Amino acid sequence: MTDPRPSTVEPSPTVGSPEAAPVRTGLLLGVLLVAVAVAVLANSMVLVLVPEIGRDYAASPSGLAWVVTAFSLSFAVATPLYGRIADVFGVRRVFAVGLAIFIVGSLVAGLAPGIGVHLVGRVLQGLGSAAVPALGSVAVARSLPPGRRGFGFGVVGTGVGAGQALGPPLAGLVAEVAGWRWPFLGAALLVAPLLVVAPRVLPDGRPDGGGSWRRIDLVGGVLLGGAVGLGLFGLTRAQQVGLAPSSWGAVVAALVLAAGFVVRIRTTPRPFVPPALLTHGPFVVTVAVGFLAMFCYLGTILLVPLLVATVNGLGVGHVGLVLLPGALAVAVLSSVAGRLSDRLGPRTLVGVGLGVLGLAVTALSTLAGGSAVVLGAITLAVGVGLATITSPLINAVAAAVPEEHAGVGLGLYQGAFFLGGGTGAAVLGTVLAARSGAGGGSWNPLHDGAGAAFADALLVIAAVLVVALLLSRRLPTRT
Repeated sequence: MTDPRPSTVEPSPTVGSPEAAPVRTGLLLGVLLVAVAVAVLANSMVLVLVPEIGRDYAASPSGLAWVVTAFSLSFAVATPLYGRIADVFGVRRVFAVGLAIFIVGSLVAGLAPGIGVHLVGRVLQGLGSAAVPALGSVAVARSLPPGRRGFGFGVVGTGVGAGQALGPPLAGLVAEVAGWRWPFLGAALLVAPLLVVAPRVLPDGRPDGGGSWRRIDLVGGVLLGGAVGLGLFGLTRAQQVGLAPSSWGAVVAALVLAAGFVVRIRTTPRPFVPPALLTHGPFVVTVAVGFLAMFCYLGTILLVPLLVATVNGLGVGHVGLVLLPGALAVAVLSSVAGRLSDRLGPRTLVGVGLGVLGLAVTALSTLAGGSAVVLGAITLAVGVGLATITSPLINAVAAAVPEEHAGVGLGLYQGAFFLGGGTGAAVLGTVLAARSGAGGGSWNPLHDGAGAAFADALLVIAAVLVVALLLSRRLPTRT
């Protein structure tokens, strides 16, 4: 079996593309920062817009739930696919197509006359947004040499934190002044200039002779995308309706498609994913740690707003303030963590980040139901933990895959990272519901008072973080 680890290569904007221009690193990272921030903002802003959308369209609660779910599903399905397509057609063109789809989706969502058309726009937004983190990471990996990539991945993380921090308050302000449609239209206006700039600064990476769809295993791509989409749909439905046929049936179908995908890549001459990559230890461990880390992080930022709203009685505006310190920490510290990962390697930083996140979650479990100010301060540590984890993990993935498979490798990682978040939200929502109806005290012996169910769900996160921390000891020490 071929070892999929890359050989040392000189930094190049292409893989044999004669027409490529030198990459201007500063401008490239600026484009990626804005693109990632707007892509994340497009999802985070909806949290404060849903009530206004529901009133305007007179939509049912189930219909409104799809405003969030439609984006999540399309994003999850498309993320791993973009990477492989970019391996064949080049980052520039595929990234530009993703931006164009996002712009169209934002316009459709903002101008939609009814909830049905609005949901079509949200699907397109998700499909377009998925190109940004997947191909942004590929662009960094192909533009910067080992030893400098961490900073670039950190800039991508900064965009994530900025989008999370700015999305709800900025969308709320714009909606209050001009109506809920303008945050969607504004997102399209922000991204439109990138369609001109991005192709000039992104690396291409197309092989000699150009790309062809015949070089992509479309059957394998459909199997992979279907497995991811149905899996996330089943988990989301389980959170909404419990173990109904629509939820467990979707999960079973996802497992069948996943099995078909494994068979497919082992039997076709040009597999969508090289089978050796899925058995390569450093890659598999990094993907697993990323999945568990996002499981815990997104589960935490799902539980904390519900905790302070239901137990502490805070309104929507104050709930956003509780989460703000953590989002700002991600925005400020991601680039710093990226630089450090170039020097210290991923194992040390990821271990520290998981440890900080574990201590923060344990503190949240112990103090659940207490002062909202104290809980908000602890979310700062949650953000510090995520910032210390994200960039080093992407750096580890980039070092674990060969350059010709950078797109599909990083796409798979980003897809698993996002799927971990969706899984965490669904599983921990189920734990919270079960413990809320159980009565009695908390599993956490240090917790006392209201919010026992939240304390228990957060304690589950702490236990998962212990597993992730142990697994992180197998990460590479250098990139």
